[in-house]
This record gives sequence, C-alpha cells and structure tokens, in this order.
Amino acid sequence: MINPQKFIIETEVSPAYYNQILDFIYKYYLFPHADTFTNIKKRSKNDKTKLSFVFKVNNENLLSLEDEDNPLRDDSIMPNNHLMGKPYSIYGEIESGDQIKVNLTPSGEISKEVMGRLAEDIFVAVQIYEENIRQSTLYFSWVEGQDIIPEKPPSVRKKASKKLFGSSMLPIYVLFFGINIILFIFLGFYAVIFIILIQVIIVLLSDKIYSRMGEWKITSENSEVHIIQFQLPEDEYRFFKNNLGENALMKIKKEIYDVSLAIGAAPTCEISENILSKYGFDCNPSQRRSRVVNVYNIVKKAADSFGLPVPKIIVSNNMLPNAAATGPSPERGLILITTGLLVQLDDEEILAVIGHEMGHLIGRDPIILLSLISGEFILRLTILLPLVIISPLIYIIVAMGLIFFVAKFFEARADLLSAKVIGKPEVLAQALRKIGYKKLQFERMSSYRIFSWALWDPHPPIYFRIKRLENLKNPQKIENPLLESAKDVFKGFIDSFKG
Repeated sequence: MINPQKFIIETEVSPAYYNQILDFIYKYYLFPHADTFTNIKKRSKNDKTKLSFVFKVNNENLLSLEDEDNPLRDDSIMPNNHLMGKPYSIYGEIESGDQIKVNLTPSGEISKEVMGRLAEDIFVAVQIYEENIRQSTLYFSWVEGQDIIPEKPPSVRKKASKKLFGSSMLPIYVLFFGINIILFIFLGFYAVIFIILIQVIIVLLSDKIYSRMGEWKITSENSEVHIIQFQLPEDEYRFFKNNLGENALMKIKKEIYDVSLAIGAAPTCEISENILSKYGFDCNPSQRRSRVVNVYNIVKKAADSFGLPVPKIIVSNNMLPNAAATGPSPERGLILITTGLLVQLDDEEILAVIGHEMGHLIGRDPIILLSLISGEFILRLTILLPLVIISPLIYIIVAMGLIFFVAKFFEARADLLSAKVIGKPEVLAQALRKIGYKKLQFERMSSYRIFSWALWDPHPPIYFRIKRLENLKNPQKIENPLLESAKDVFKGFIDSFKG
C-alpha cells in the first residue's frame, strides 16, 4: 500500500489568479477525462479554495491524453500489469494560494509509478498555466547601484554569442567545421596548428566572452536583483494586442520604464497607473508581485560548499530561464544567470542549479569539452581521414553523436556533484521540472523518449535527470562521480528502448 503523497508547488502568479489555476486544471485536465476523474468539486472556505476529485483506473477505463489540442497531451497513466482488471482510486485535493498544496490519498493497490505520474500531471498543469500568465506580464528588473537597463530584443552580436557559447555544442562544432575547410584551402596542413590554437584562445577567454552577454555584474556590494511583475488579465491583454499589434507589451513596458526606472524610481502602481489606464488596464495590487533575490549570497553559498572562490557573476535581463558556467579554471570561473531563472525558481532551487554549474567549474568541463572537439579534429585529419573521404556525411553524424553522448557524462556528473555537495537532489529535480517541463511532456511519450537520447545535445533527457536525482541515496558516498555518471547514462540510454 502506497502512503498518501503531499507536496507543495511554489507559484509565481499574483493573488488575483490563484483560483484561476484551479479552473485551468479542471478545464484542461479533469473535465476532458470525466470517465476517469469523478466526484469533482470546487469549494471555498476561509479565503482558501480547494479542488477535489477521485481518480479511478481499471483495464476498461485507462486515462489517455492523446488529444492534439490538449495542452497536457501525454501517453497515458497506466497501472502495473499485475493490477490490470483491479479497480483502484486516488482521492486528490488541490488548494490554491501562494503555495499550491496537493494531497493525493490512494485507496487499494496503487503503484508508485501511477501516483508519481498523477502528481507530475498536476505539476505540469500549473507550469502551463504560469506560462500563459507570462505572455501577458510586464517584467521589470534592476540591480541597485548599477545602471538601469531595460529588457530589449537581443542584438545580433548577443544572439551569435549565446548560440556559440551556450549549452549546446552543435553551433560550435558546425562553426569550427566550416572554419576548418576555409583554413585548409589557404594554409594546408598548417591549418591544424592554427585551428587548435583558436580553440585554446576561446577557452582561455571564455569568461570575458560570457561577461559581454549580460547586463549586470553582481558583487558583494551590489548583490540583489529586484524583480516586479504586473500580470495583466489575459482576455483584456489579448483584445489590446489584437488592436495595437504584437509589440504592445513592450510598448507599455517602455512607457512605464521611462517614468520609473529610467529616473531611479521603482515601477509602483502609483507611478504606473496613468500609463496602464491609458491602455484600458487598472494597476491592481493583487495582480502585482515583487521579489528581491540576493544572487551574490546564493552563489557564494554554493562556491563555499565546493571550496571554490566566488566566480564572476553576470545577470542577463532575459526571461528565458537559464544558467551557465564557463572559465579556463575554477579560479577564473564565471556564472551567467538570467532574470527568467530568478523569476521561475525559489532561492533553494536557484542554489541547486548554481551547484550544478559549480560542478562544471570544479570538474574543468570547458577544458575537457575542448579536448573532445580537438581530439576528434586531429583524428579526423589523421587516422580517420580515409573514412571521412569515403563518406563525410556518415562520419559527421557518427562523430557528433559520440561527442554529444560523451558530453552527457559531464552534465550528469554536474547533477551528481550538486546533489553530493549542496545536498538536495530533490530540489534540483524540482528546478529541472520547472524550467524543462515542455521537454518533459514530449519525453513522456515512449517514441520521443528514445529520440531524446539521440539529439545533438550535451544534456541527457530531462526525465532521466529528474528520475536519477529523485532515486539518489547517499550521494555523499559516491567516490567517482564521473564514472558513476557514465554508467548511469549508459543504463538510461539502454532502458529507453525497454519502454
């Protein structure tokens, strides 16, 4: 018998939308499957609203979310084979608020997998709703003591930099492959020395390259990032956008910025009211959220845990949730964090993510990945040259596949090091769910799950990383994190073929 499962989902939405989260779950998850979810009730008491249901499944009544139009599209929640034909149920209760409280109570023989899948469905539903809210939200961010810089579309230089030096190695490989051809035309075999030299210079200067990708440098004196959100009603915003165009949100934001942050004032409701009312909106305090994140303290805590000096910290005013680490050595490390990550994660989750990035620094992963690329390049021009000449396309596919697969060992090791040193693998798993829930939806389909391992991406699939972190027992006792990670990646890849 599985014990009741209780968990909390932190939400970034303002109080005005707490109850709408429950309406969304009902409309897009419970109601479309009325034969599976029964006794659905919504009730309010003492300023708290609860949504309850009974989830029933047997061999005649299996939940399926295959509808193309359903935002929670999924394969299915299936019982273990030995339970087929035996009816069972789960009583669920979801309470709205700043923290969404979920309580799942099983009745009968319930498998751990079914309970986990139902819990994950609810979590994903909340993330989808939050993503909808973000589409009509005005975000303002600033760092005290530094220039106020509005969020704006990235320049061509920044777009190129992020593609070349972001988490994916594909653009780097393609760029170097093109440069190889050009240099060989003009320099012949001397191009080998020249190309390897370029790669070394890029790694040695990687911290300086990354520092140009952000707007603010975080220091102990200027340690906090301030974030204010105005979450406009979706239906009103949609009407507004249809009349004024796709750039409506940026237009409002620019006008509020000019009368607030541009002159050193916070964008309060009092300051923003005139501009919002001009476009038909009210500045309702219940639709506003504010947050202050002490980024320096979080990074310092992670660095101290790893026994490393505090790296340079750069914040990019970009709403895509992301963090990255680079540098030629741990002593010259740099951490890049986006405001999107600070919005979507709480402090504990940010710490776990920074722990992952510290794992890259202490493992000297930038140097190792450079060595992988350089080693393949040398082999391509020497021992493997006949194969390249015979079939260059097949060679590229195989070579890149192997490089990206090996790179997954180091990403898995960074997860393990965060769990081992920071000590909260379940928190890192929750952070990955939040920032990677879209990939997670696709990976729950067995056909895509196999495909996700073959992608030219250094990261293992999200589902694998989450499951691995949640199943970790005593990570502090693991003596060789890289070897353990390589074994786990191989096992995860083989298991993906088993369904």
